[in-house]
Amino acid sequence: MKVIASDFASIVGEENAVCLWENIELSQQKRIQQAISNEKPQSVHACENLPGCIVYPRTQEQLAAVIATAHGNNWRVLPCGSGSKLSWGGLAKNIDVVVSTERINGLIEHAVGDLTITVEAGMKFSHLQAILADARQFLALDPTTPELATIGGIVATADTGSWRQRYGSVRDQLLGITFVRADGQIAKAGGRVVKNVAGYDLMRLFTGSYGTLGIISQVTFRVYPLQEASGTVVLTGMGEAVSQAADILRGSALTPTQADLLSTKLVSSLGLGKGLGLIARFQSISESVKEQSNRLLAVGEKLGLDGAIYADGDEATLWQRLRECMHSFPTKSVITCKMGVLPTAAVEVLTQVELGMIHIGSGLGILQLDSQSQVLEVRDRIQANSGFLTILEAPVTVKQQVDVWGYTANALPLMRRIKQQFDSKNILSPGRFVGGI
Repeated sequence: MKVIASDFASIVGEENAVCLWENIELSQQKRIQQAISNEKPQSVHACENLPGCIVYPRTQEQLAAVIATAHGNNWRVLPCGSGSKLSWGGLAKNIDVVVSTERINGLIEHAVGDLTITVEAGMKFSHLQAILADARQFLALDPTTPELATIGGIVATADTGSWRQRYGSVRDQLLGITFVRADGQIAKAGGRVVKNVAGYDLMRLFTGSYGTLGIISQVTFRVYPLQEASGTVVLTGMGEAVSQAADILRGSALTPTQADLLSTKLVSSLGLGKGLGLIARFQSISESVKEQSNRLLAVGEKLGLDGAIYADGDEATLWQRLRECMHSFPTKSVITCKMGVLPTAAVEVLTQVELGMIHIGSGLGILQLDSQSQVLEVRDRIQANSGFLTILEAPVTVKQQVDVWGYTANALPLMRRIKQQFDSKNILSPGRFVGGI
């Protein structure tokens, strides 16, 4: 491993090419080390073996040189940002080096009037939002760990949350990317303006590819103006009534920016009441927020549901606690899954699990399950209704015994051909994606 580290040190400097088990007091190295070993509280792994070193390029050109070196030596690379989502997806195989983009984190351009921003992939999401907030703007994504998540990692894992109700997914907000190919060449797709449609739509292809096609180095997003006011309505009660409320909300003229169905245990854990829950956030001018909130509250009253409106600090705290509850690990055996189902079947799914939330518009959501057998049982029920269930985080024994992705459609041969085109030597995140790609 010292030989590998020495080769990369000639590119990035000795302080930026570190043997994995040395100098572990470095906070970012320790975080990545925990993600790829069994030291994390929930005993999750990112790969089956322990890589030789971690490399931290500081520029896009250094990143390209690092990957070119790995390509020339057939060294297998596990790309990451801060390491907050390294434990997602399948177990990467025979990794020689972890390459982190965390130190490639500059602001390239913020076109305030055009509502676009271009940043390097290692920039923290929280830092990006702070830059935008100074211009009364924001990026409409809701990643699982906003303080740690990097922009490149968010795109690579398609990590978004409730904001998709109004603004769509990660790929819907991408305007352009720059990435380093498996052979070390730098390539670009898209542009820096909203109406740019030149070239192939590689932004959508790279979103959620888990670093298997290339390493993202720069990203351009569309952004939005901050709204004047915000308010959140929570309705709780019997499952049938909550389902009816969700149906009414979907078919109404109301325009929530975030809207989710919550499981019984999640409602209870948040101290919101009893039964299933519907949480909806409205953001606009004050009069609109007040009117829409009251109209949804009235819908709940007619259906016999308990309701409450949250605003200001209470509202921010509620959404923060909701995110924390869905991505906390009370026991080492907990399994976190991403799922998708027809929105009309969401309540049925939530009655089968203790902890879960599902977007009312897309039917996508997060579930926490207790065992391997429960994963298979819930997956069978969801797939029977044309849905899917993918394991994000789980003990390594579960990932070794259960197909993490559970993919049953017919696009796998096409995915393999795309992988072959982008990474013929299979050095980028091998084994982490669908079908062992």
